[in-house]
Amino acid sequence: MSGQKIIAVVGLGLIGGSMAAALRGFEDYKVVGVARRQETVDYALRHHICDEATTDPMEVLPRADVVWLCMNPKGIVRYLDEYKSVFKPGCLVTDVGGVKTAIMEGAKVLPETVDFIGCHPMAGTEFSGIEHSFKTMFQRAHFIVTPRAESSQAHLDLMSRFAHYIGCADVITTSAEKHDAIIAYTSQVMHIIAVAVCDDEDLFQCRGFEGGSFRDCTRVAALDVGLWTQLFSMNAPALSKVIERLEVNLHAYREAIDKGDEGFLAEKLAWSANRKRQMNLPGPGQVVL
Repeated sequence: MSGQKIIAVVGLGLIGGSMAAALRGFEDYKVVGVARRQETVDYALRHHICDEATTDPMEVLPRADVVWLCMNPKGIVRYLDEYKSVFKPGCLVTDVGGVKTAIMEGAKVLPETVDFIGCHPMAGTEFSGIEHSFKTMFQRAHFIVTPRAESSQAHLDLMSRFAHYIGCADVITTSAEKHDAIIAYTSQVMHIIAVAVCDDEDLFQCRGFEGGSFRDCTRVAALDVGLWTQLFSMNAPALSKVIERLEVNLHAYREAIDKGDEGFLAEKLAWSANRKRQMNLPGPGQVVL
């Protein structure tokens, strides 16, 4: 189509494939996928994940009006540096990385003619690869953006339209530092808990005894090791603080149980349960403290 704008989605794995599929049909844009392997390109085209796809970034980056970087965090930083002189002047570059401070720092290599807005759609699964991607992944997810001071309002508005189009629940604008501090608690430490539970020596003795709470808790333990090694390492100071707080809280519960004081334990459980209810208002059984 003459004059059609281009969205380039670089990295067609679980998230990139899902993003490309979700963005198809957005306004007057064409979605072009960029992958390292021809097999991935073939899969994307065969399953209508992209309008077009290629293994050669130079075929699309100089023409792309929007570039989504959908690889691991270190890969995003490397890509920004490698292709900083290739991006189309006036284009928007964004990403899906689960840490933001390091990526926003990496984006400083871009020329003034290229706008960068950090992004983290809060969605995913324990799987990896384009074969596990699906276009409805981002429905009802939080869409977090970390703009630079010089980011244009037009591009911020475009990011909001992206979020609405792919079905996100809301758009949350914050700083990279605040994002990383909070995400250490809401996402990263949850993965730490899951893998720590799976480290227990009795794990394989529990078959036949798994309830929903066990399956829910450990679901994300079957994680992408390379990706989560980077996410944990690149957010180490914030994550370490959250783990320390968790250790304190776990120790408090162990002390309450060891004391055998059911009244004290019930009081502590009620306090914790009510805090959870406050996160999910409105709802039954809410006690306002």
